[in-house]
Amino acid sequence: MDRKEALSLYRTMLLIRRFEERSAQLYVEGKIGGFLHLYIGQEAVGVGAISLMRPDDYMIAYYRDHGYALARGADPRLLLAELCGKLTGISRGKGGSMHFYDVPGGNFGGDGIVGGHLPLAAGMGYGIRLRGSDQVCLCFFGDGAVNEGAFHEALNVSALWDLPVVYIIENNRYGMGTSIDRASSVKDLYQRGSAYGITRRDVNGMDLVAVRTAIGEAIERARKEKRPTLIEAETYRYRGHSMSDPGKYRTKEEVEDMMKSDPILLWAKRLIEQERVTQAELDALDKEVVAQMDDAVHFVET
Repeated sequence: MDRKEALSLYRTMLLIRRFEERSAQLYVEGKIGGFLHLYIGQEAVGVGAISLMRPDDYMIAYYRDHGYALARGADPRLLLAELCGKLTGISRGKGGSMHFYDVPGGNFGGDGIVGGHLPLAAGMGYGIRLRGSDQVCLCFFGDGAVNEGAFHEALNVSALWDLPVVYIIENNRYGMGTSIDRASSVKDLYQRGSAYGITRRDVNGMDLVAVRTAIGEAIERARKEKRPTLIEAETYRYRGHSMSDPGKYRTKEEVEDMMKSDPILLWAKRLIEQERVTQAELDALDKEVVAQMDDAVHFVET
């Protein structure tokens, strides 16, 4: 990728991080109610995957959906307004944190039911086949969804009918407060696809380049061969399952150790080492993003 695209990816990940941090602040201040699931730590997965989509492609996600909407180009002012229950929100204030919809942008929103949106992704893939187009559908979900019946139903029908859907497991190691070691007999979640003859692979979800490489191959397969792919992106969330979760099921040392592999810091380090950007330029981008979030807060509060 060229320097412009590399910086754009960095800025998008940074925007997601600052958006989530500001959302957490507004939640504590009582300006956001209900559920609030943050995407902090997982930015490379959503940004890496969505950066490869065409404008006419589709995506559908689960309840931790803020990052996907931002990566797809949604206005952070409209998203923040949605969190605050404003009529100016992207779902007119009726969806809240788990339901960011932007159908004109190909974003068919989040879903508050674990695994409930996977059959919908299969249906979208079936619609693509009926129209005879070369679009693809990206479907994001957490590791907790792989033990749901809907996961197996969606994979089975996608393999059977040759549907152009890329299923992306964001394995952040914990389904709510339950470690994957206590929830899954098969720890390599991507191997679940073997039961249905689906092409599958795992990838370091903290590495933006690794994510783009794996998703790029899957998208190409979906476009040309109309075949699904199951990808497991191994990532980590720094915050609790939601704002109401103190996260006492894991140690402070574990979280701090995982933060050493922060996707934004890793990408910044790579760009600096390649002499494609300076630290001063990255700092300037951060100030720009912070100013954009200040504007979004002003939009919501006035």
